[in-house]
Amino acid sequence: MNPLDEKEIRESFVNCSKGEARRLNLPRGLSELPWADLDFLGWRDPGAPDRGYLVTERNGELVGVTLRLAQETRRSFTKGTICSICVTAHTGTGVALFTAPRVGAAGRQGNTVGTYICADLACSLYMRGRKKTDLGMDFETLTTEERVVRAVVNLEGFLDKVFDGSLSTTTS
Repeated sequence: MNPLDEKEIRESFVNCSKGEARRLNLPRGLSELPWADLDFLGWRDPGAPDRGYLVTERNGELVGVTLRLAQETRRSFTKGTICSICVTAHTGTGVALFTAPRVGAAGRQGNTVGTYICADLACSLYMRGRKKTDLGMDFETLTTEERVVRAVVNLEGFLDKVFDGSLSTTTS
């Protein structure tokens, strides 16, 4: 991913108001992030721990999506869980259910979609071995490039649901 500046990030959000995008907390150390290792920019809001954000390129344009931790999600501290984006296995609370308001009228009506994602939104770093989970093992035989392709496809699938304004029975 190419380095992004504050203006680019704030202008990329599609499922919140411009005012909300202006007020959201950007990741700390933005200029020092490992941009070459990022397939998308993901971070948790240090001022509001139940919020997260993703920024990625989609169809040649930057797209930012606001996320919120789903409430009342019971996770076992002893069982493993897998991220739906990067398919990294974590223990306990290493994966969280995040919901995103849909784009447009559906989102303004409160419709959301959800998926399980690495709780720290650092999928790119797990795929490349720059971060390790508590499991400390690698369970896959895919190359890094194959993992990246899979994660990009999985993220696109989630974003397709965020952009789909129609209601479905699988809405979270």
